[in-house]
Amino acid sequence: MIAATTFAARNVVLFGLGGSGLATALALKAGGAFVTAWDDNPGQVAAAEAQGVPTGDLRGLDWSEQDCLVLAPGVPLTDPKPHWTVEMAQANGIEIIGDIEIFVRERRAHAPGSPFIAITGTNGKSTTTALISHILAACGRDAQMGGNIGTAILTLERPSAERVHVVECSSYQIDLAPSLDPSAGILLNLTPDHLDRHGSMTHYAEIKSRLVARSDKAIVGVDDDWCAAIAGKLEAEGHDVVRISRDMPVAPGLFAQGSRIRLAADGNVGDYTDLDGIPTLRGAHNAQNACAAIAACRAVGVGDDDIRAGLSSFPGLKHRMQPVGRRGRVVFVNDSKATNAEAAAPALSSYPRIYWIAGGLPKEGGIAALEPLFGRVAKAYLIGEAAAGFAATIGALADFEIAGTLERAVEHAARDSAMDTATDTQPVVLLSPACASFDQFRNFELRGDAFVGLVARLDGIEMLIPVKAEERQNG
Repeated sequence: MIAATTFAARNVVLFGLGGSGLATALALKAGGAFVTAWDDNPGQVAAAEAQGVPTGDLRGLDWSEQDCLVLAPGVPLTDPKPHWTVEMAQANGIEIIGDIEIFVRERRAHAPGSPFIAITGTNGKSTTTALISHILAACGRDAQMGGNIGTAILTLERPSAERVHVVECSSYQIDLAPSLDPSAGILLNLTPDHLDRHGSMTHYAEIKSRLVARSDKAIVGVDDDWCAAIAGKLEAEGHDVVRISRDMPVAPGLFAQGSRIRLAADGNVGDYTDLDGIPTLRGAHNAQNACAAIAACRAVGVGDDDIRAGLSSFPGLKHRMQPVGRRGRVVFVNDSKATNAEAAAPALSSYPRIYWIAGGLPKEGGIAALEPLFGRVAKAYLIGEAAAGFAATIGALADFEIAGTLERAVEHAARDSAMDTATDTQPVVLLSPACASFDQFRNFELRGDAFVGLVARLDGIEMLIPVKAEERQNG
């Protein structure tokens, strides 16, 4: 745990006692702050009290005596309407921050200049974060990975010159971190997202740009107009900018040409590495992720040979285009994290012959945006509430069946792919649902685990990842 000593003897109000909120409350308490915490969920309040966190109904608090409001990232700061605690804090002139800001202040106080890589963007954040951490760990560095990827930042080890903190940041977290100043900041891409919380694309982009604006080295993907404009603005202001691209030359920076990654520096352009043969880094989106990881690792002193070795051994991010098993020529891929059409597009773009398991609780727009990729689908196996709607979209464009359940879909996809007679392409059974999971599973992780368990039970399967006994039973 990182004890929040910079808040010692200060009165801190905290709202939101989920995973990161509870971790923040404990870090503040350990650092000597006078905390009053609350949540609208009585169960979370009880869990916090059981761990010694002081709680109290914040509506009856004397806000004029408070120094700071710490918000969990899921609590509205601006749109569609500020949370009532935000309004109380603003009325009393109290600063409003989140856990990332607390980390930044602890780093500045106790280990200024210690290696700190922060990653944001609409898509690819988690894979890039995991890839950077893997490269660092593979070459013997102490990599502390956390943030939006699932591990609360204040549960990590304290910053030091020997440690590299690799932190995924959502727009919500950046909005609550006014002092965010990483050694290397990465902005991968921007497409419309969370506009209900940020009001407009312009405001969303402005928030995301803050992560790179104060970075020692700003690593910016320039394949969309929003990020290209941000890179140009930063460079004009004198920032150290490294551009990255998935499909066009940039200088200085890193870019992809097919599976090759090329480095442009000091007026020269040369091949850096080739991602061909690395199954966990297939596709143009992963080429962009790899470019970002290379630039960030170089920025914190990792040698090029170590970076190349780390790329080659990357096991992939669980539930994101994760090869999990092989039977004969057929590979089984878990992409359960693809909870909408945009998120499913990278996987569908990466494999030429797909036995596609899709469906669940549908998102607005369904899978219409994926129609240009239906030619890659040998057959679709539709599950959950979305099955009928997806069938109407796929129609005559691809063969499909309404399987209903994940178990039946895996069984039928495994059967049909085993009989595939195409000799020039490798068949892939792909779980990339393009839907939320909540109609049949509590979250996408459990859906992915169930897929892995079902694959593990197939006759003649060679599993490519470790499988726990309970996963085989629950499949």
